[in-house]
Amino acid sequence: MIIDGARAADRTSALILRYYAALNRGDIDGMLDCVAEDVVHDINQGARETGKTAYRDYLTRVQRSYREELRDIVVMSIDDGTRAAAEFSVHGVYQATEAGLPPARGQRYTLPGGGFFAIHQGKIARVSHYYNLHERTAQVVRAV
Repeated sequence: MIIDGARAADRTSALILRYYAALNRGDIDGMLDCVAEDVVHDINQGARETGKTAYRDYLTRVQRSYREELRDIVVMSIDDGTRAAAEFSVHGVYQATEAGLPPARGQRYTLPGGGFFAIHQGKIARVSHYYNLHERTAQVVRAV
């Protein structure tokens, strides 16, 4: 399939890839440019938050403790472009200590992950990321 931007699914896939490219650069503003003002964020094994301000706060907290790069990204979009999913591998470094975890010393971790998206008017309206939080924690503890 050639992605030329003519199909709604192509535009959605391009949006998701732009979002992940910003994530990999550590570019919070670039990520926020891809989301709606009232974006809904389902935190992995956590609460639901709404709005760009809450999402910025979340991303800032995560970036403080973790440097992550997503690799092997595969994006799947439905024909009308209103829903998408992505599968990837997370390659991360635990760089600042979080409560309940051992001291951060640059421990590395790798695990599979996925994301689900709702798209409205060319922006991400909902984002839900999933990965095995217990496995990430176990890898950080083993690396101490």
